[in-house]
Amino acid sequence: MAEFKRYAIATVAATLAFVATGGFQAMAQATGDAPAATQAGEAAIPFVNHGGVRDWQAAGDDKVYVQDSQGKWYLATLSMPSPDLPFATAIGFETKGIDRLDKYGAIIIAGTRYSLASLVTSGPPPAKPKK
Repeated sequence: MAEFKRYAIATVAATLAFVATGGFQAMAQATGDAPAATQAGEAAIPFVNHGGVRDWQAAGDDKVYVQDSQGKWYLATLSMPSPDLPFATAIGFETKGIDRLDKYGAIIIAGTRYSLASLVTSGPPPAKPKK
């Protein structure tokens, strides 16, 4: 009976750890069963924390253009504005599950986590006006 209790506790702990680390999303991404919203316009940048991002450019306080290592541009929209974004010199990317940035990820700006509302493919950022 004691062995069954240990097995039950271990199973519950493993399940909680799986859910807390975004396991269902990671499993869906790995098997290609991405949600319908991801397939219908939403994009993803693979290997974002391992050289997958070449460049980025802020566009206001709630949008970031991100260029992947292949040269394709994406527009990430934050779920809430960041007053530090227009002045940021560095940002971080937080992914859930596997190393892939999608609308379920987040951008770290000046030590604050901002979740993404969307991540879509885009053209390059508009040119800055000359002074």
